[in-house]
Amino acid sequence: MKILARAAEAIIIDKGRTIIKKRIKKGYRIKSLDLKLRKERTNLEYKLINKARRIGINAPSLVEKKNFEIIMEKLEGKQVKEVLNEENLSFIAQEIGRQLALLHKYDIIHGDLTTSNMIFFNNKIYFIDFGLGFFSQKIEDKATDLYLLKQSIMSKHAKFFNKFFNEIIKEYKKNYDNSENIMNRLKIIEKRRRYTI
Repeated sequence: MKILARAAEAIIIDKGRTIIKKRIKKGYRIKSLDLKLRKERTNLEYKLINKARRIGINAPSLVEKKNFEIIMEKLEGKQVKEVLNEENLSFIAQEIGRQLALLHKYDIIHGDLTTSNMIFFNNKIYFIDFGLGFFSQKIEDKATDLYLLKQSIMSKHAKFFNKFFNEIIKEYKKNYDNSENIMNRLKIIEKRRRYTI
């Protein structure tokens, strides 16, 4: 076993064919509250991945859930941020747009949409790390998901930004009936953020 990554809330452990996402203790929290929050977040993330897979999203298959651990399939592919180029840009953008539309149609908010949390594997795009995700019907939450994705692409893929994001949105609109309301709210969020910075 080896640690693949450390994040603020969890560590990712490589077990060969599977990985373990283990939520770590927070020493600054009261013990009973820490246990409760870690268990709740683990349960919620498990439910989000399970629901995402059921509706047709490419996400790691789940093996087992313990109190603070999710054991899941190890995807051998690479992060989208590492493989994105002019040749595969359209395909990747369309896949992201289609799957994101499906997530939002079923009220799943990913919460951390970046090309670091997408894996290119077997010519498919897999969404990973639902650790900040939640369920919500709110237009604001769905538009914020898009806003975070847009900011991430602008930051990490400035060279391809316009074409890449526009193709994601084109596919998103094609696959989600409520997309016009989401896009209108996205404009409001962007104006609000510019005003507060």
